[in-house]
Amino acid sequence: MNPHKLVVRGVAGSGKSTLGQGLARRLGYALIEGDEHHLPASKARMRAGIPHEDSDREPWLDLLGDLVAASPGGAVLTCSALKRSYRDRLRSRVPGLKFVFIEIDRETAVERVAARPAHMFPPSLVANQFATLESPKAEAGVITVFATESLGEQLAAVTEWLEDSP
Repeated sequence: MNPHKLVVRGVAGSGKSTLGQGLARRLGYALIEGDEHHLPASKARMRAGIPHEDSDREPWLDLLGDLVAASPGGAVLTCSALKRSYRDRLRSRVPGLKFVFIEIDRETAVERVAARPAHMFPPSLVANQFATLESPKAEAGVITVFATESLGEQLAAVTEWLEDSP
């Protein structure tokens, strides 16, 4: 299988980090944890419960796209990539970029985020993420997995999809 560059995406609490780590390990790819690259001002906004504006996300998305593009071989990026314009911004830096969308319902996302109190992202911001979320289902190069599936089921579905992808 040729190496792929992919983004594991979804709202907070969907399981991006867990699936991203599992894919990176299984495929032998570099892992880029998107949350680690937020600008200090963006981290402060999140901790204060202030939703990001597009202008807050643009430099972060550019940096993430550049990191993926510069990664030799395959790479897995964890990033919410809520809007199509955000995904297109990443695609402009990484031709052929693929996306794994983790679908989750709002109630489960809030429960999961509330269960990790040390994280910089408070449960109060989950509603904003759902309001911002644009479904990627009509886009090429996207697979959807469900947060309610086991990690093993998610890994199998994505691995099989990548094996069939150019």
